[in-house]
Parts: sequence; structure tokens; C-alpha cells
Amino acid sequence: MFTTAWTASPQLPSEGFTPNWSREGFWRQSLRQVVRLTAGGSRVRVRLSHTYGTSPLRIAGATVARAADGAAVAPGTVRRLTFGGVRAVQVPARGQIVSDAAELATRPGTSITVTLYFDAATGPATFHAQAFATSYRGAGDRLEEAGGAGFGESSESWYVLSAVETDSGRRDGIAVLGDSIADGFGSTPGANRRWSDALAERTGRPALNAGIGGNLLLNDSAWYGEKAVHRVARDVLDHPGVDTLVVLLGLNDIGFSETDRQPTYKPAPVVEAAELVDGHRDVIRQARARGLRAVGATLLPFGGSDHWGEHAAEVSHELNDWIRCSGEYDAVVDLHRILADPADPDRLHPAYDFGDHLHPNDAGHAVMAEAVAKAL
Repeated sequence: MFTTAWTASPQLPSEGFTPNWSREGFWRQSLRQVVRLTAGGSRVRVRLSHTYGTSPLRIAGATVARAADGAAVAPGTVRRLTFGGVRAVQVPARGQIVSDAAELATRPGTSITVTLYFDAATGPATFHAQAFATSYRGAGDRLEEAGGAGFGESSESWYVLSAVETDSGRRDGIAVLGDSIADGFGSTPGANRRWSDALAERTGRPALNAGIGGNLLLNDSAWYGEKAVHRVARDVLDHPGVDTLVVLLGLNDIGFSETDRQPTYKPAPVVEAAELVDGHRDVIRQARARGLRAVGATLLPFGGSDHWGEHAAEVSHELNDWIRCSGEYDAVVDLHRILADPADPDRLHPAYDFGDHLHPNDAGHAVMAEAVAKAL
């Protein structure tokens, strides 16, 4: 039985994040991406997403290997991937495909590379904007290149790849549904210090990151992805091996509606706490319908940030009170209280503040993981 060991939520190709290759796509190029697994096994398979493609995507070949430094791979570990027994495949427009399993021994915490070769123009590529990890691109077919020297370009986004699964047989995976705080903003790039990474280490369970920077619970955004009440099925519930969903959402719905304070953001409609409660209830219903336990996390303090304002304060307090006291979640993690500054509970503790009064730093991500682990 296969278990999802790593995920990245698909996003619409966009020019709003740099440097990235999503709008231009790929042609006669190899793309090597490095991901860290939270479940091991003897075999791996990958899920490729063309969710936002408007014509078929041809993939001329694909390999997996254990990662070394940079774009290099561990000698002797390159394995060819097949799709229905063949090496080349076309992913249908707005579709996805799962590879056949390849023999590759891994453990929790193993980093692997997934390399794709595109011999035909892809057009704009479905991607995940904020990977906080480095992806590499090189000219020509470099599927089996071990040294990595031929991958001369880099980006901090993921492309086409949306999941890696292993044959661990685990059925106790934890998925985190959220925005940039789940996605890892504020953690050290390339160091795997997102709180989902720390949660996997702390619990010994697979932990999947279904965060998208800027994502909203109730409204779609061209930059920040489909609203979470819709994407939860694709990004969490459809993955094998998940039994617990942790929800940390609503901050951007609140903050983006403070349009007088943040003209650089694409504004969202002004939102009230009752609307956010309905959104949370929708997510809870979907999770329970698939047999998952639903854990609610209160919004972190964000006073002093560009998301803060009088209305934001009122709505965030009301939403957090509902998460704490309603009893509708199976368990609650009060991240607001745990990460608050004792001198001003509406602000992040300085020891956990990345610097924008909105996102936690590495220490904050570690504290969040510890709190969620205790709740589980």
C-alpha cells in the first residue's frame, strides 16, 4: 500500500513570483527538483499535475534518485520512471498522472530528486510558487546525469510535481491545510524547517504540507490559488495514507480585506467571522466524510503587520474564540496563545517573529510543531 510522503499544492502559472519558469514553461530542457520525504519504503512513485494546463503536456522521460549536494544525486541511485509501462507520457489538459513504482530504498527524512525531461514545448506549467527549496534546470536530456553540473539555472518553485508516494503502508499521515505560514514562509530556505517538517520529525508520522502562500479560505485568487474549501479534496483528501487534517486558515481572508492598509495586495471582499466559521465547518465536514480527524489551529497573533486593522482584530478574535470553544473540531491547538507576546497578546512574541509581525521564524515554526504534536 502506498502512502503520500511529500506534497506541493498546484497553482496557476503566474508572473507574480520571481524568478520562476511557470509562464514560459520548458522546451528541450531537464528539470530536477529536490524534495524531502516524511515516509520511507522500498519503492517510490510520483504524481504529476497539469491542473492548469490547457493542452496535453508531453513528458519525454523521468527519473528518481537519492539526492546529494545541489543538483547532484547519489551515485548508483538513478531509477527510470515509467507510466503504464512506457517511459514517455502525455498528461491531459487539467489532468494528472501517477507513475509506476520504481525500486528506491528511502527512510523518513530522505531527500530525493525527481528529474523530468521535456522534449516539446510545454506552454505555461502548473507550479507551486513558494517552495523554499531549490529546483534546477538544464538544456537537453539530463535524466541520468549524476553530477548536476549541467543544471545551470535555479528557481525556488516546484513545477508539475505535486506528490511523491512510498510503499510504507502508513495510514497515520497528518496533512496541514493553510497559507504562507503552513507553506513555510519565514523558515530558512533549503533547510526544511517548516513546521510541517518539524511535525514529521517530532511525531514520526508522515506530514504533508498543503499550504499555499496567500491562500484564502473563502475566495479564489489568481496568485494565491483556489480557495481552501474547494482545494482541500485535491490537496489533502485524495492523497493515500492521511488520517488527520490540521487547519490553519482565515488570516488572509481577514487581512486582505483591510484594503486601505495594503494597496499592494489583490484585495478580498470584506469578511465577517460568521462567514469564516461556515468555511471551517465546510472543511470539517469534508474531512469527516473521508474518515479524517479534524484539528483546528487558532490564528497566530498578527498585530503590527500589514494585515492588521480594527476590523481584522475584531474578526480574528471572534474566529479564534469559535475555534477554541465551539467543540466542532476534534481537537484544538491554540497557537495564538502559545506564540503571543506576553506584553501584547495581539503581537507575535519577538523570539518567534520573522520580522514582519506576521510570519514565524525557525524558532516559531518549531514551537508550532511541538504544540500540534502534543495535541495529537
